Amino acid sequence: MNAIGFNDHLPITDEHSLQDFTEAVPVAKGHDLLVHVSAVSVNPVDIGVRRGGHGHLSQPRVIGWDAVGEVAAVGGQVQLFNVGDRVYYAGSFKRAGSDSDYQLVDERIVGRAPQHLSDAEAAAMPLTTLAAWEALFEQLPIDPDDKEDNAKHNLLIINGAGGVGSIATQLAHWAGLHVIATASRPETIDWTLAHGADETVNHREDLVKQVRNLGYHYVDYILELNNLDAHWNEMAELIEPSGWIASITENHRPVDLKRLTQKRGHFAWEWMYTKSFFHTADMQTQHDILERAAKMFDDGTLKSTLTKQLSPFDAATLRQAHSLVESGHMMGKVVVTR
Repeated sequence: MNAIGFNDHLPITDEHSLQDFTEAVPVAKGHDLLVHVSAVSVNPVDIGVRRGGHGHLSQPRVIGWDAVGEVAAVGGQVQLFNVGDRVYYAGSFKRAGSDSDYQLVDERIVGRAPQHLSDAEAAAMPLTTLAAWEALFEQLPIDPDDKEDNAKHNLLIINGAGGVGSIATQLAHWAGLHVIATASRPETIDWTLAHGADETVNHREDLVKQVRNLGYHYVDYILELNNLDAHWNEMAELIEPSGWIASITENHRPVDLKRLTQKRGHFAWEWMYTKSFFHTADMQTQHDILERAAKMFDDGTLKSTLTKQLSPFDAATLRQAHSLVESGHMMGKVVVTR
């Protein structure tokens, strides 16, 4: 089969940063599905893994953590899917990625793709939907179905126009929360408001002052999606006593949890790969989330955040997609299709 990978951690402007190559089609065993991939999305994690390591790899590494495709074969323990099913998923951090003709993925982290979305529209959504859902409804104490209680609470989302932010605003709005999201440009402000935010503030300016000018001395929940180091002190000041903060971004300085001591504040990490990385007892909840989300995409409750579609499915096109994400100016998601 054809695949796209890298042997060296190079700038995306280097034609060897991602290369086409061939390898054997893997064999499905156990809970694995063998998926014929039709579309993939590029996320910041792809960029970090591709350029963040050191040394030469003897075998090309295939990355990619969003995909839509058709089940071509199943392992002997598979119970949730059949050959021919159209599926979407974000995959595992420990296994070969989706930038290939075929990929093995555990059925317990896979959902049936939304019927009313194109391959590109669906491929944009698994990773960000899982990250946003788990952060909001597992790492923060928000019951997505308790709309009456949620209406009493507010949520600050930092980076509302990014991939995760664009679905997190939708999910939080659907759950009944009052959503304040950050955006810094006219086009990102419009995008964020169109995707469920009630109000916006500029993350390039003083967040404390802006949020308080809106009439909120504290906020009940904060979801941090970009630059934890830069915003930590602001979040510690803005969070309600006994309030909750969740973050998906890596920190480069120690997180000063002492800032939360007097407020008895809570802080939690969200890493979308935790369940598949450790094969946790609740691993199959990712299947459940994707199945529920698919119904919400199909009935119009949620909308795809696809903003850029590229083809064909080769290294040159994937390098273009990586460049767009690396620019730091993407709204929504970029997808590469066959």
